[in-house]
Amino acid sequence: MKLITLLPADKYVVVNKTMLTDKERKNLISLYEPIIGYAAVSLYLTLWRDLDRLELVSMDYTHHHLMSLLKCDLDTIKEARKSLESVGLIKTYLKEGELNSYVYELYSPLSPKEFFNHPIFNVVLYNNLGKMEYELLKKEYQEYKIELKDYTDITATLDTSYKSSSNVAFNAIGKNENNLALQDQVDFDLLFSSLPKGLLNERSLNKKLRELINNLAFVYNFDTLKMVEMIRLVINEKGYIDKENLRKMCRKYYQYNNNGKLPTLIYRTQPEYLKNPVGDNTNRGKIIAIFENTTPYDFLKSKYKGSNPTSRDLKLLETLLVDLNLKPAVVNVLIDYVLKKNDNKLNQAFVETIAGQWKRMGIETAEDAMNTAIREHKKYSKKITNSNVSKKAEPVWFNEKLESESMSQEEEQELESILNKYK
Repeated sequence: MKLITLLPADKYVVVNKTMLTDKERKNLISLYEPIIGYAAVSLYLTLWRDLDRLELVSMDYTHHHLMSLLKCDLDTIKEARKSLESVGLIKTYLKEGELNSYVYELYSPLSPKEFFNHPIFNVVLYNNLGKMEYELLKKEYQEYKIELKDYTDITATLDTSYKSSSNVAFNAIGKNENNLALQDQVDFDLLFSSLPKGLLNERSLNKKLRELINNLAFVYNFDTLKMVEMIRLVINEKGYIDKENLRKMCRKYYQYNNNGKLPTLIYRTQPEYLKNPVGDNTNRGKIIAIFENTTPYDFLKSKYKGSNPTSRDLKLLETLLVDLNLKPAVVNVLIDYVLKKNDNKLNQAFVETIAGQWKRMGIETAEDAMNTAIREHKKYSKKITNSNVSKKAEPVWFNEKLESESMSQEEEQELESILNKYK
């Protein structure tokens, strides 16, 4: 192999081929670090940091940037990169020139089950940790199983609670919305037989990918053959389905055939069983009613002074409602909160960071979302009390005087403006 000299001025970009969650970070450290070492793990996490969390490709960096962040020389970085390449966490491409340019593709760690069943990784981990540490680690990841042979699965599925079509909104008919299990929308036997032999690596079609294909088919109302058409367009040279491209392809096809509209999820309001009881006539109650009875699309449109929102912001709504499955009223609270706190800008990274937190907390109502935003704001306010950081604007519903209806003239005008938009 040709010897390539790595220089501090050599450029690189990072390409996102995965989604790295907190769980996968833990797997990276617990399972991979004993094999590839701390330097390789640090390099992987640093390259991940170089990506805007929600983008596919990073900006251009030099390797001096890595040297500064990791506090190590280029030889260490090069060896760490090779370690990552050897376990499939990174793929490297080179374009030679006066200054060489690199592309680093990041891939997910294996799941614990896949890792412990791997014929090589499993053995190397055992050898590096020793029997006692290995058994403790394996026990930590061991799945707890309950014997269910005498039980019958009677779980309600999402498609028994919702309907999907290009013309009909999703309508809740029961309290099963937290249950995201779907009956198969896609006939996977038909899917395999409809693809040219050898095109798709069947091992890549794991449980998570099957769920994604099912969910996309449900959200966009695609049948099996339509999903086959989408999948054929996003299979890479190794026979793997690019998940992010599959999402984009389904979205684009839907929009093209529905006059640019997004799935009907963005046009529905809060389910009835998650609304506040009728009759709360306080100012706060009126604002909650707005969040509950306005579709995310209409709410965002009101922020544009009645003009249509940009396609970028509509895609953000789609992500919050379709991918994260946040409730419509919660999305409205989030949009209102971020716009006020972030100088009327919907920064995607900022929005999805908060959305992820709220999803993990199980927030489903407008009131819970408002209370959580207020608590987080108070924590932040305490931190900056003694600093020179300027105080940001606050949503009108942050004001505790809403309950007593004792507000300043300026606050009353802002509240009246909000209420008048939806009369």
